[in-house]
Amino acid sequence: MPRLLAVSYHKQSLRSFSACSSIRPVESLNPRSFISALVQCRHRNEIKRVHAYAITTSMIRNLGVANKLMYIYAEHKELHDASALFSRMDQRDNVSWSVMVGGLAKTGDYLRCLEIFREFVRSGARADNFTIPFVLRVCRDTESVRMGLEIHHLVYKFGLQSDVFVAAALVDMYVKCGFLENARKVFDKMRTKDLVSWTVMIAGYAECGNPGEALVLFDRMQENGIVPDKVMMVTVAFACAKLGAMHKAKIVHEYIERRNFSLNVILGTAMIDMYAKCGSVDAAREIFDRMNEKNVITWSSMMSAYGIHGHGRKAIELFPQMLESGIRPNRITFVSILYACSHAGLVDEGRQFFNSMGREYLVEPDVKHYTCMIDLLGRAGRLDEAIELIENTPVEKDEGFWGAFLGACRIHGNIQFAEKAAKALLELCPRNSGYYVLLSNIYAKSSRWEDVAKMRELMTSMRVKKTPGWSWIEINNEIHQFRVGDKDHPRSKEIYEMLKALSEKLELAGYVPDTNFVLHDVDEELKAAYLYTHSEKLATAYGLLATPEGTTIRIIKNLRVCGDCHTFMKLISAITQREIVFRDANRFHLFKEGSCSCGDYW
Repeated sequence: MPRLLAVSYHKQSLRSFSACSSIRPVESLNPRSFISALVQCRHRNEIKRVHAYAITTSMIRNLGVANKLMYIYAEHKELHDASALFSRMDQRDNVSWSVMVGGLAKTGDYLRCLEIFREFVRSGARADNFTIPFVLRVCRDTESVRMGLEIHHLVYKFGLQSDVFVAAALVDMYVKCGFLENARKVFDKMRTKDLVSWTVMIAGYAECGNPGEALVLFDRMQENGIVPDKVMMVTVAFACAKLGAMHKAKIVHEYIERRNFSLNVILGTAMIDMYAKCGSVDAAREIFDRMNEKNVITWSSMMSAYGIHGHGRKAIELFPQMLESGIRPNRITFVSILYACSHAGLVDEGRQFFNSMGREYLVEPDVKHYTCMIDLLGRAGRLDEAIELIENTPVEKDEGFWGAFLGACRIHGNIQFAEKAAKALLELCPRNSGYYVLLSNIYAKSSRWEDVAKMRELMTSMRVKKTPGWSWIEINNEIHQFRVGDKDHPRSKEIYEMLKALSEKLELAGYVPDTNFVLHDVDEELKAAYLYTHSEKLATAYGLLATPEGTTIRIIKNLRVCGDCHTFMKLISAITQREIVFRDANRFHLFKEGSCSCGDYW
């Protein structure tokens, strides 16, 4: 730049800088004054003025000033300006690299963030406990576990494996990517574990299908003297909901009350979900009524709670109350209300809600709402209407959509439509064993054993294994697990003796095993014997053995309860005068005095 132009630019920038009323002018040409001026900047134009003045006074060559300027750009999400400055810097230190990596990570420019980090490593600079966690966050958000593993190697290379911030970021990354074993190895080696680290690890187990281990870790955390906060209690409530552990749910509730935690929207909603999925919709409603503030998720969760317990009418009653409170429904609300209608057989009501979504509430139905409608019509036996809706559905059909229709076909034994749904499902997700089994079960119920054999051969050729059925029962804060024909339990002999005694009483009450639910081509006597070894029956027998008379038995199954077991538990509730709360993969059943809360509609 010619000297005359440089002087002119210098004067112009000085006038421009002085004109900025919201920041104090730089009184002296030293780094501290520039940094102080940068901190006062409120928008891009002000930063640009300080930047211009730094250039004309050559203060931009000061690394501290340049880093601060780049940081302020990044804080204001002006990453283009930050990147331009970064690319022109003759000298860079760890702060320079960290600011760019962190800024790009925060704004979601993940590809550029990883590129800058690679340049950082190749430059020979030493990664620190500021830069590494940002890059691990990118790996977490993009689920790039391969890149995460490479960064984990760098952590060891730079000797950062003992750093609490780096270790916590590694645990978080592995958890979000579903690599719990890797996360647990890092977690167990951490010398210092803060509340955030415990929360991440516990949440990982709860979300990835091992809520029992999440609760074990929660107990261990307290033994180590870590005091849970509200965020942690939300995580633990979620784990209790997943496991259906009522005893633990009550302990969680007692702890929350003892610590005087207010039932804000997040914690209160988590507790509603916890109690609902642990089998007590009344306790969920008590929490709901005590909450001073409720948002649309809270209302939707309470409707969902009534839905999974078969109280469709109560779910519907909440809808106008929500509107009166000033809360407008969203997509989740309509999923909850349609689900509740489906599981209570409220076809007309469900149709009205579905039709009103876009017209009255400006909520366009998506695939989940159409799935609920297919389920609603299918359960009610209106398969022709369901088919018509399928053909006219404007949204792209997914796995859940066709799965709902296949389930309806199974209930009503319609093989023609079942094959149509199964074909679509096996194209969408050929590795899901459930759909092979469901179609196989439909064939078996119609005694089409050749087709059953073909489905099994197809599963073998595809190397798809059937998901085993398990039932859990909680006794004295301990979870007991059973599979079909299980004889591994310490009290197995007593359990089978109890089942034999119960079978005699049931036969006197008129119970005849429904062998249609034994999906094997064997004689009737073997079918009847096989039915008595179902996991839910074993869990029920153990519950009668291990709990005092008059107490409620609570059982969870990972699959849908079979029809024969459903009849069995209804009669058991009558002859033993016990309530049985049973949660299967779809909903809750409350067996009491010979009947079920689902009204045999599930």
